[in-house]
Amino acid sequence: MSGRRRQAWGAAVAVVLAVTGAAPAAADSAATAARLQDDFNGDGYADLAVAAPSGSVGGKAQAGYVAVLYGTAHGLTTTGRKVFSQSTAGVPGSVEKGDRFGSALTTADLNRDGYADLVVGVGGEDTASGGTDSGYVQVVWGGKNGLSGAASLATGKSANDRLGTQGRLTAADVDADGATDVVTVQNEKNLRVLKGPFAKDGSHEGEQVVTDRYNSRILDLAAGDVNGDGITDVVAAANDQEEWDSRRIAYWYGTRDGVSPYFTLVYDIDGAGLQGGENLDVGDVNQDGYDDIVVGRAVDGYDSDHDAYPAKGGRVGWIPGTANGPDGVAGVFLNQDSAGVPGTAEKGDRFGTDVQIGDVDGDGYPDVVTGLPGEDLGSAGNAGSVVVLRGGAAGLTGAGAQAVSQSTGNVPGTAESGDTFGAAVHLGDANADGRADLAVGAPGENSASGFVWTFRSGAATVVAPNGTTAFGTTLLGTNGKNAKFASGFAY
Repeated sequence: MSGRRRQAWGAAVAVVLAVTGAAPAAADSAATAARLQDDFNGDGYADLAVAAPSGSVGGKAQAGYVAVLYGTAHGLTTTGRKVFSQSTAGVPGSVEKGDRFGSALTTADLNRDGYADLVVGVGGEDTASGGTDSGYVQVVWGGKNGLSGAASLATGKSANDRLGTQGRLTAADVDADGATDVVTVQNEKNLRVLKGPFAKDGSHEGEQVVTDRYNSRILDLAAGDVNGDGITDVVAAANDQEEWDSRRIAYWYGTRDGVSPYFTLVYDIDGAGLQGGENLDVGDVNQDGYDDIVVGRAVDGYDSDHDAYPAKGGRVGWIPGTANGPDGVAGVFLNQDSAGVPGTAEKGDRFGTDVQIGDVDGDGYPDVVTGLPGEDLGSAGNAGSVVVLRGGAAGLTGAGAQAVSQSTGNVPGTAESGDTFGAAVHLGDANADGRADLAVGAPGENSASGFVWTFRSGAATVVAPNGTTAFGTTLLGTNGKNAKFASGFAY
């Protein structure tokens, strides 16, 4: 999901609420499209979808399920919460071991009815057309009363395609025709674009497959306008399948004819492919009119660390967009040894495990949150933490950064070994106050049952007194055994 759309959503809703005192009606505008990105019931508040692809359903291990909480004037509420799986009425398919429903999630208004829809990857689905683990992409439709009804969008075309698996799913209008497209990955390396608009039965306006000429492996997808031409581009964290350590940032320009047929790498000052990472997001951090790439490189200890300063313990990189595309030479890279960033860089901290862009403090500049699920807190190994990095006119900086963990005041729970707090993060304006609120997943909490914390953001801090909600599988009434709930969010 484009971080820029998430930030614009919050600003658009805050303005309309301030003027009218009510949530805006659906309209055909960029602000409305941005607002709809996370709003399943059209009330003007961002909602939250949380994945448990490892969760058991009906006795079937790793069948997977997704929990949804709705936003209100007071933030996210557990009242009216919903749980979706392939056992839910109207959702295609059947509950089977290893399907991993929720292995990837994204949101967008696919059928242009004024409500955001939830796009769900089922990466382990076996299909008649593709075979074992060919994968599946579905949609659960938004509406006035929230999510209900569903349809099939695409199935994998070959065994082990794993269509819709983690990181390999996003939604954006990549051909500027006014309809949102769904972008996923086929055979781990080829972009597969499902062209919108979509009908209620899941049918759509055809497909585009962009074949990779090289032996790449896409790890994560995001979308945004990285050259400011008004058409959304697709960006990927990728690596060479023969050499995992060669993590690169690739992008395909959006054009009126669809995604460009070949990708371009982000290059460093030596003219080589810039060392990237395992995940990324896209948004205009410095508000110069060009979307930037923020990439998290959480895995350290490889030879390429010598070309990836400062890689120790993981790093986050900011690559500014320009009229000529992303400028890797002007990139800024931060780790826990950078000025202002809390903590100390230590091997295995996994700083940069997940990165998301949104305006946390409401100053008009999107910020970046990232997880450190490998952070040790006292004697608790891999307890985990989250760091908020501030954005501004000069880009991303460590100045004013803030860390949040279960050891932080007003945060429910106790930091324990293996919690992996920060394995997944999310930003969305749940109370429509113009500030992106933080959600944090800890899939290792409670012996790998999993848990979520949601924080109401303020002008100076993401931890506000009485503004934190925490919940897990017990509240949902789902099977928590090895569910690893909150291993991902809808972006």
